[in-house]
Amino acid sequence: MSYVPINAAVIAAAAKAAKDRAEEEKMTNYRSDDLDGWEFKIMRSSMGKFRKPEAIRALCVQEAKAGWEMLEKFDNHRIRFKRRVEKRSQDQYLESDPYRSSADSFNGRVVALIVGLLALLGGLVAFFSFNYDIEITDGSQFGTVAVLVVLLAVAVAAVATIKRRQG
Repeated sequence: MSYVPINAAVIAAAAKAAKDRAEEEKMTNYRSDDLDGWEFKIMRSSMGKFRKPEAIRALCVQEAKAGWEMLEKFDNHRIRFKRRVEKRSQDQYLESDPYRSSADSFNGRVVALIVGLLALLGGLVAFFSFNYDIEITDGSQFGTVAVLVVLLAVAVAAVATIKRRQG
């Protein structure tokens, strides 16, 4: 039973990613003279980091070290950059990957994995305690509810901490 919401979430995430890619293709139609001597990339933030101007400024400063210039902000999750191809010759001296495409220090997939594992663990605790009459305290189901509340609080705290670190 607990697999249905996880599958629905995976399907929804895949559909959103496909929609975003199709949108990016429409937004990034280049003429041949636009491409001559330039390369492009889209930086992504699964946590919506680009809603804050200071996060955008910090990203632009970091990307400028590799010669990238901000072209446009698509939304709070995507920004497009360009740079002259001649800048590739300096890539070996950089401290970071000039072709990275994620601005998140904590990958969105990792967040989803943590939340999914906590949900699965909570579901297992609830399943076994309610179906097999496992009593954590003095004859009531209070212990099970307490465990579920603690798991939910840990999941919320983990997501809040990650969002706060994203700036």
